[in-house]
Order: sequence, then C-alpha cells, then structure tokens
Amino acid sequence: MTTARRGGLTGPVSGGGQTSRARVRRTADTALPADTHLARELLDGLAEAVVTTDRAGMVTLANTMAAELLPELRPGADLARCAVPALARAVQEGTETFDAEHHGRRLRGVRRGLAGGRHAWYVRDVSEERERADALLAERSRTAFLAQAGSRLGLSLHRDQTLRAAVTLPVPYLADVAVLVHRPPPSTEDEPRWIRYAEGDPGPATGIGDWGTLESVPGLIEALEGKATEPSPRLNAELAELADVLPEGFGRPGTLLISPMLSAGGLAGALVLVRRADRAGFDQREIELAREFAARAGAALAAAELYGEQAHLARVLQNSLLPPDLPSVDGMTLAGGYRAAGDSLRIGGDFYDLFPTGAGALFALGDVCGKGVGAAVLTGRVRQSLQTLRLVEQRPLELMRLLNRALVDAPDAARRAQFTTLLLGTLTREPDGGLLARMAGGGHPAPLVVRADGTVEQVRMGGMPVGALAAARFVEAEVRLYRGDLLLAYTDGVTGARGGPSELEMFGAARLRQALASGAGLPPAALVDRLLQRVDEWLDGQVHDDIAMLVVTPA
Repeated sequence: MTTARRGGLTGPVSGGGQTSRARVRRTADTALPADTHLARELLDGLAEAVVTTDRAGMVTLANTMAAELLPELRPGADLARCAVPALARAVQEGTETFDAEHHGRRLRGVRRGLAGGRHAWYVRDVSEERERADALLAERSRTAFLAQAGSRLGLSLHRDQTLRAAVTLPVPYLADVAVLVHRPPPSTEDEPRWIRYAEGDPGPATGIGDWGTLESVPGLIEALEGKATEPSPRLNAELAELADVLPEGFGRPGTLLISPMLSAGGLAGALVLVRRADRAGFDQREIELAREFAARAGAALAAAELYGEQAHLARVLQNSLLPPDLPSVDGMTLAGGYRAAGDSLRIGGDFYDLFPTGAGALFALGDVCGKGVGAAVLTGRVRQSLQTLRLVEQRPLELMRLLNRALVDAPDAARRAQFTTLLLGTLTREPDGGLLARMAGGGHPAPLVVRADGTVEQVRMGGMPVGALAAARFVEAEVRLYRGDLLLAYTDGVTGARGGPSELEMFGAARLRQALASGAGLPPAALVDRLLQRVDEWLDGQVHDDIAMLVVTPA
C-alpha cells in the first residue's frame, strides 16, 4: 500500500505508485462525504499548517501548508519521534507551544485538544514577523543609543570630559575597543593625541602618538584630514603599528572602522572602532550609525573647544574687572565686600579700588550705569582711567573732575550712556593714630561713620554722576576717624535690595544703620561679612543689584 497526497492532505491509498495526483484527488473526492471534503478544502486554504494526531500521537492529517512547512511529517508518523526537534520535544514534555528555527524559517506552533483524545497542532511561519520585530527593536536600540549619546555629549562642555564621553559611549554597543585620535589643543605641541577605551577597562587611557605611525593605518590620515569619504570596514586589519594603542592581550582585530569627526567648526579628529575577530563585522546600518555618532561627537568636541577658549578669555577679562585684593597700608585696617547681580560671570557695575600713597591711601568706590558685561566694561574703563589720572592728581575733587572730562570726551560717549556715581577719598594718617578722610562725591550714596560707642553718623555728600555732563558739579567733605571708629562706603545695591516678607520691600538705610550699630567694635572684615549676610537673608534668593562696600578703621 502507498500513500498519496491530495492538496497537502495525506492518507493511505491502494494501488500502484504511478497513480497521478489528479486521479488521487478524484478517488478521494468520491470516497469522502461532502461535509468531510469541504472541511479538508477549508483546511487546505488556511495560511497556517494544521497537523492532527490520534490518541497514540500518530499523524492522521496534514494540510497543504503543513506539507510545505513540515515536509518531514507523514501520516502514521509519531510526533514524539518526528524529524522536527522542537515539535518532538514539545510533545514529549507535554507543552502546548513551541517556537524554533526549521529549514531557515521561524515557526511557532500551538496545540489544541480534539474529541476522542486527539490533538491538532497549528503552526505558523512567523519569520517575517520576527524580522520586522527584530528590525524595530534594532531601530529602537539605535535611537536610544543616539539619544543617550546626544544627551551625554550635549551636557559636557569641558574638552577632556567630551573626549571621554566620545570614546566610552560606543563600547560595547558598536565596538570592543574605541580609539579617538585628535589634534592637540592650540598653543601646544603638534603631536597627535589618542584616547582609548575597551570593554572592562576602569577608565579611558590616553597617550601621544606620532604622524609616521598613524600614516601606516589605512584611512586614518584621510579621516584626520577631514576628507568626506564614506567610512568603510577594514576587514582582518593588522594594527601592529598601533600596538601601544590597543589593550594588552587584545590580539588580532577582526574588523576596523574609521570615521572622520567633522563638524561645522572644522575637523575634530577621527574615531576608530575595533571589533574582535570572533565578532561579526559592521553591517550598513552600523556603519551609518557610527558615522552619525562620529559627527555628533565631532560637533560636541568642537563646541567644547570653543567654549574652553571663550571661558579662558572670560576668566582673563574677569580677573581684570573683579575688585582687587586690598593691599596692606600702615596705620589702617581695610576690608571690601562684593556681590555681582550676574552670578554666572561674577562681574558687574559696582567696584572699589585702593591705592597706597606716601601719607596713606587713595580709595574709590563707584556704581556705573547698567548691569552685567556692559557695566563691567565701563567699570574697567573707569578704573583704568583712575589708575592713570592718579599719577598726576591725588586730590579727590580735582581727580574727579579730570575723570569726568575723560569720560565725557571718550570717542563713544555720544552714542552710549557712560556715567557712574562715585566716591573718591584720601585717607591720611594723623599723629594721634587716627585718620583724616577727605572725600569727593559724584551722586553717590553718602558714606556712614560708626563711632566707637556705636553711634552712626552720615557724612553729608552730594554732587552729580561722573561722566554725565561736562559741567557736572561735585562736592567735597572730610571726616576724622579716631581709634575704634570706622568708615563704611557702599553702593545703593545694599539699601535698594528688595526682599523681606513681601519680597518687595527695600532693605533701606534704617536697617543698614541698625546692622552697623550692632556690629560696632567688629574688625572690618567681620563687619563686611555681617552686612553681606544680613542683605542675603533679606533677599532670600531674590534677584538683586550689584553690591560693593569698603570699610576702613584706624589700626
């Protein structure tokens, strides 16, 4: 007896082996009841394989799709010992499902119980579904990698931090070892630098190479020259020339991928990704991903270098604009306090200066118009002008008039407001150990004197801002300081600080007097700290104007 298959349904058929498929179909059609014939036609039309078994687990029926996906199954075959390992294992273990590769396809099967102890297995080809799912997962993984990389690179504005991020992020996702070759920062030697990170390393390693060695690595010099070539894998690459760069014991690399790190600011370096010999090479998607990452890393590195240059320039300018450390002057004790409205740069429009003289010292405290960088620039101009003019004139009133003329006659005075309130004064040592303060005022808040007994006095001042008008009028006053007395000069950022319970009330002159009176007898530095603390507590984190103060007392 032989078997014949009809439309994928198999069963015993008597007769010779030469019976044609059409004859078997006609014989089966005439032998089956109409409803059974219809059921099998329906099974043959299904997009999934259907295999039925009897009570003993023998195959009794297999539809067309089963014949295609599971050609090993024949009627009478024992599923527990069939040539489909995953299905046989499922039958033996009594599980209801299986999922496995078979003949290059991904199959997924589910068992359902039938009447009389029989069973039916429904098997689907899920290869395309799995490919789509794998592709979606891979795309999500790539998107997540780029998002993480963008976040890490974007948050780093320090050049060394950016280099470390750029070389650690690709490992192990893209490579087993990442090497970033870059040019040194400006004003340093021209030898190329490298930074390397390998999976399992505690941190990146760095070193200095030479151009001759780098030229022997195919494609590296081209990448460092910024040539817009497509990155390509270097299969079976020998990196003997870079033996010092690769980790010890790494062995022969399997695949090498070099990507230029280009950005809008120019070439930043070259990223070398190395995979071990037992790891698959780079496919096209991975090459594109590596190129995208290298471009982002290059842009981040260029931004970090630009930021570093600007930060260095800002520090240099900032150091020249910040109030100086007060020098020691015989016969007096001095202290200064400063708070800039712009905390990011720590520079502003309030300032103080002190210059020792033969008889004592010359001091200046002022508040230029505006805030931030613009005010700081004008502050620098006023201070530089004072530095020069004091060499020819040290009398406060005459010196203020010379400064006023210098500001008014400046080339850009007509197109920008550049004036400052100013307090200029000389401190002269007295034979009795006291000090004589002779001061000129240019629209600045009047200084306060705290006597040894805690009494607070205001020095009567006035005048017009310096640099506002060529014919501006200024006033002069003098005051004597005895042992235990002190003089406070301050800017209106102190009394004008808004805060308190309503967050709008000004600190005011009354609170300043109370703070001074309660601090009578304190050293100047301690008193300055006390006043700044009181103002900070009043502000409670609110935005404030620039603040400067200068305290002097006989030593």
